[in-house]
Amino acid sequence: MNEPVTPEWLYLSRRRFIKGLAALGVVAGSTPLAYAADNLSDEITPFEKASAYNNFYEFSLGKTEPADLAKGFVTSPWRVAVGGLVAKPATFDMKEILARFPQRDRVYRLRCVEAWSMVIPWRGFPLAALLDEVKPAPEAKFVRFETAVVPKQMPGVRAGNLPFPYVEGLRIDEARHPLAILATGMYGKPLPPQNGAPIRLVVPWKYGFKSIKSVVKIDLVAEQPRTTWQAQNPAEYGFYANVNPTVDHPRWSQASERRIGEWLRRKTLPFNGYMEVASLYKGMDLTKNF
Repeated sequence: MNEPVTPEWLYLSRRRFIKGLAALGVVAGSTPLAYAADNLSDEITPFEKASAYNNFYEFSLGKTEPADLAKGFVTSPWRVAVGGLVAKPATFDMKEILARFPQRDRVYRLRCVEAWSMVIPWRGFPLAALLDEVKPAPEAKFVRFETAVVPKQMPGVRAGNLPFPYVEGLRIDEARHPLAILATGMYGKPLPPQNGAPIRLVVPWKYGFKSIKSVVKIDLVAEQPRTTWQAQNPAEYGFYANVNPTVDHPRWSQASERRIGEWLRRKTLPFNGYMEVASLYKGMDLTKNF
């Protein structure tokens, strides 16, 4: 549990590290944060932008409304049930999660399928650590996630914006990759409700809709789960949803993206720049398994 959260080559240079801490309001002499970034030219998206521009359909179809509509969303007490094909099913209280799993900080790109992007410093822990606690059975091949459904607090649920609960999934080897984390905070603080409080998935090499928010249930399963967007429109949203600039969405190009806070578009990188995950898909046709 004490190993670095990312390979050494991902750590920020000292100058970038200090600059990042200063941007987050961390002063010299305070507890050091293990921020990591894979591209030192990427600037961190300001918190006020990252917290005000979100897709969270349980609250709204718009991107700027969730920040207001999610105010007051009750995130304590909160429990995450982990079960399915496991030897030790368990329900974890958030206080237990924060105490049991050391929280680390990472800086990741976030690339939305809608061709906008951000760079966000997350706080969390490897998803693999949670899976190890419940001991998946050999026949468990996939991990299925569910978001909370609280109609009284979520106007988008009452409006029927999507069939709820929101469901996402990963292949188990993807879930165990060191880059896949369960985030409990961002910018050195607990997650805001509109960003998926109190706990969300972050899978930085996939389009953002894979990084399910406000998770309440995780199941290990034998068959590939039917995820929300795949069920809604399988021609446009595949199960894998790996960032791939060579495979366009049917309605727009994925070759470039609009970084929030910037004027000019930039080229999109394969796997969002996280090429260390490419071996997970060796031999797969990523135009068919999109």
